[in-house]
Amino acid sequence: MPLSEQEQRMLDEMERHLLKHDADVVTAPSGDRSLSYRNLVYGALLLLVGVGGLVAAVVASTGLGPVGSIIIGVVAFLAMLGGAMLAFTPVRRTAESLAPEDAKPRAARSRDASFMDRMNDRWDRRQDEH
Repeated sequence: MPLSEQEQRMLDEMERHLLKHDADVVTAPSGDRSLSYRNLVYGALLLLVGVGGLVAAVVASTGLGPVGSIIIGVVAFLAMLGGAMLAFTPVRRTAESLAPEDAKPRAARSRDASFMDRMNDRWDRRQDEH
């Protein structure tokens, strides 16, 4: 069932509003800092070592006594804290990754573009055709 003219205008207005406001949130630039996958992996491993240390402190509490298990527990907690900080602290991107998009060839831009960016581009091309 086709839309009436008023419904079509309202739909077009809502689409423009969404593209104008919500697309800005999704594609907002994050500046010159981003998360490093290497740091995420190392941080997760350090976090797991810390959890293992806490389990070891609880298990060893009978053999080492309260002071030894507290020391192991504190070291394990610090390892977990350090792992979380390492994993989620943004790193400064290199100058190469900060290069403008126009300098990249079209094929490289399409590989780097996010799914939403590609969908927005396709939507814009379809709207330009009509």
